[in-house]
Amino acid sequence: MSQSLDQQELLAQLAKICDASAPGDRHLIAIAGAPASGKSTLAEWVVDQLNEAGAGRAALLPMDGYHYDDRVLTPRGWQAQKGAPHTFDVGGLAAMLERLRANSEPSIAVPMFDRSIEIARAGAALIEQATRMIVVEGNYLLLDEAPWQQLSALFDQTLMVEVDEAELERRLRERWVNLGLSEAEIDSKVDENDLPNGRLVYAKSRTPDIRIQSA
Repeated sequence: MSQSLDQQELLAQLAKICDASAPGDRHLIAIAGAPASGKSTLAEWVVDQLNEAGAGRAALLPMDGYHYDDRVLTPRGWQAQKGAPHTFDVGGLAAMLERLRANSEPSIAVPMFDRSIEIARAGAALIEQATRMIVVEGNYLLLDEAPWQQLSALFDQTLMVEVDEAELERRLRERWVNLGLSEAEIDSKVDENDLPNGRLVYAKSRTPDIRIQSA
């Protein structure tokens, strides 16, 4: 059964985990949700707040760093579907999570997605061995379909950010307006890709440990 928390309650719970951790302990937390649900903002806030209480306690790993490059998507006819489940390197993400759990290296380089150029930058951040909590955020982290199911055993705790579909559509449209797309382009992206992906997240994800209602 899922537990419903607000942001402050979530932060208090995660801070207790960090405080109780012995040196070398590491916890991986998954924060999932539809595109534009607010999961990325929540994940960044959690990491910032935990690090305010002790520098280097937490680090962020966005799933978007495992987007296939356009040089992979375009020849396969997947460019318009960028962001759908099949446009990610799930095996690469799983291997990185296993490496982070093992925590046997002084530091581990992780990729980050650069939205200004629509490219994942390899080695864009370092996660140090002393980091106790890794907050992993992304749409499909709890998706109960192959090949995403392989991720489930790699998380110590899972969280779903939920949002009403009407509000979700408003946010998605606003996102593309801010990026300068035309009305026709926005309709195509939202109706044919973003909203279907969001519905999939909520319909096909496994039950999370914690639910948070996005404001």
